[in-house]
Amino acid sequence: MTVKDVAEKITSMEIRGALDIGLAAASALLEEVEAGKSFREVEASGEILKNARPTAVSLPNAVEYCLFALNQSKDNSIAAKTIQDFIKLQEDSVEKIGRYGSRLIKNGDIILTHCNSDTVVKVFEYAKNAGKKFEVYATETRPRNQGYLTAKAVRNLGIPVTLIPDSAVNYCMKEKNVDMVMVGADTVYTNGDVVNKIGTSQVALIANAEEVDFNVATGTIKFSPQSLYGVGVEIEERDPKELVEIEGVNVFNPAFDVVPKEHVTRIITEDGVIPPEAAYNIVKEKFGWRAGK
Repeated sequence: MTVKDVAEKITSMEIRGALDIGLAAASALLEEVEAGKSFREVEASGEILKNARPTAVSLPNAVEYCLFALNQSKDNSIAAKTIQDFIKLQEDSVEKIGRYGSRLIKNGDIILTHCNSDTVVKVFEYAKNAGKKFEVYATETRPRNQGYLTAKAVRNLGIPVTLIPDSAVNYCMKEKNVDMVMVGADTVYTNGDVVNKIGTSQVALIANAEEVDFNVATGTIKFSPQSLYGVGVEIEERDPKELVEIEGVNVFNPAFDVVPKEHVTRIITEDGVIPPEAAYNIVKEKFGWRAGK
């Protein structure tokens, strides 16, 4: 696919999920690097990709890494190998997170999740393969109903799963004795705040009130180096028509919100399980090449 094709698929959410978005961008730029395009040409393509969706920091992180690789090596063949290694590293990270996260799940646990995260599903898969018996409650996650995808994926793993309306989270948390929440992330700030699908902050608020662990499973590609300088991501507002069309009625349709670190119990990364406060150290370690930009 061309860069423009990939950008369009990201914008339309045909390619969705923060990790998949980042990998799609890196793969598109890899093709250009392998084709021998110049740094300026690849940089222009990177801008097209970065503008496709503003909230998932994996997208600019992936683009900037590809540009860094090309600029540092001054050689397309060397840069291509570096980018290939980067893509493989991100793909492998999901497996590592799955292993780490599965250790938190106990027999008999009731787990609530919000939106659709391949990383979270991988955690469930590892726990299931370890012989653990547990149940999952998945929110429908309106207006795009990504929870349907989660419910089907969990069902296909042979794990008992129940789909609930977003408005039932508080009731479900109490009545079903939820033991933990497990969600993915689109962006993690250096202060430990987490940006994820709209409604995640409400789930976290309820979990905090009920003293239920709120776990975030995410790769470090989604940590934001720009947040070192107090720069947050733009909260994307989607087309009002995704929600409803009523003549004479305005529609506000934000796609993401921010979970304060105080409501995050732990973050599960490919490097291990960390408290939200450790996000700063992750960014300094992983993104030293970019943080100085």
